[in-house]
Amino acid sequence: MASLFSKAVAFARSPQGQRMISQASAKAKELANDPKTRAKIDQGTARVRSELAKRRGGGTPPAGGPTPR
Repeated sequence: MASLFSKAVAFARSPQGQRMISQASAKAKELANDPKTRAKIDQGTARVRSELAKRRGGGTPPAGGPTPR
């Protein structure tokens, strides 16, 4: 029995799969160039960077934690 990955590869190589990949690629390029989508991506990126900074010690310590002596 062919694995799921083998079936996916076979479909991607077929004419129908190539057409679908081409359409998806064109849509992705269109969305990447849309200012509204770009703004959403930038907001998400800023949010992730903010969270990472907090986890790396850039934020305030959690309330109720141990107090320094």
